[in-house]
Amino acid sequence: MTGATGAQTPVRLLQLLSLLQTPREWPGSELSARLGISRRTVRRDIDRLRDLGYPVQATLGADGGYRLVAGKALPPLVLDDEEAVAIAVGLRAGAGHAVEGIEEASVRALAKLEQVLPSRLRHRVATLQTATTPLTSGDGATIAPETLTVIASAAAGSERLRFSYRARDTSESRRLVEPHRLVSTGRRWYLVAYDIDRDDWRSFRVDRISDPFATGARFAPREVPEGDAAEYVRRSVSSWGAADAYELDVEFAAPADQVATHMPPALGAPEALSEERSRLRATTTDPVQWMAVRLAMTGYEFTVRGPEELTTAVRELANRLTQSTQPSPSGD
Repeated sequence: MTGATGAQTPVRLLQLLSLLQTPREWPGSELSARLGISRRTVRRDIDRLRDLGYPVQATLGADGGYRLVAGKALPPLVLDDEEAVAIAVGLRAGAGHAVEGIEEASVRALAKLEQVLPSRLRHRVATLQTATTPLTSGDGATIAPETLTVIASAAAGSERLRFSYRARDTSESRRLVEPHRLVSTGRRWYLVAYDIDRDDWRSFRVDRISDPFATGARFAPREVPEGDAAEYVRRSVSSWGAADAYELDVEFAAPADQVATHMPPALGAPEALSEERSRLRATTTDPVQWMAVRLAMTGYEFTVRGPEELTTAVRELANRLTQSTQPSPSGD
């Protein structure tokens, strides 16, 4: 194995930094294999990152390991203190509620950013978050951003995860899993993972997870059923038969590919009825009031085929919106 050329060094350093920003320890041999370079080149690149101000910590041993630790100052990411705090607060606020568009990338970014924030800035972020009251929606299920970042970090680092879980019947259990992927349905977060004790795949509502921690034990990733985490969550919700689940059936006066961009991926792909019309049928646990808002926000004309509760919710929403545009009585 030979080292990359000098012209490739900047790109390689960025790739190395991206790996190190995952909160885990990387053996030198694994970094060597990932980057396609010799272990000697890995050591040289680590020294280059340290020269640039990145706090890379090394551990002794036959293989040796490296991790990026919180430094006394931010590494040179072209972010000043105020910008770093603003980004962290924004990501934490969004991650705490399954806001459409935040999804996994922002959770991973939050995990990386908080990994290198010095303690004085982490304290400011926590203080601002505590003093902020978020606007919730739906059933108001909230998630601590730390829960998401711990899970995301364990999944990215292929580390087994242990946590407490509250089932639908409120029973509590301890779980040991191999985390695969976080999935956002637009209002809720789900963890798709392989349950070690049950020897099978499971999807967990993240708002029912508490006290998660990475055990440090590595695992070889398995192939998720259905070949896609979002599809697995959709099918899991369909099979639960829970009291709060219902069959969504809506027809849109818009092409299927356009409707798909406005609906959570976990609901599945709309069916094309023609070039200008499509139909979405799926099982969901989202409250009908929230789904009524989601449908209205697509901007397309639609017809609810079922269930009746959703039809009622859409009518009530339409009435409230209509009343809000009526002129005030004389003298008000």
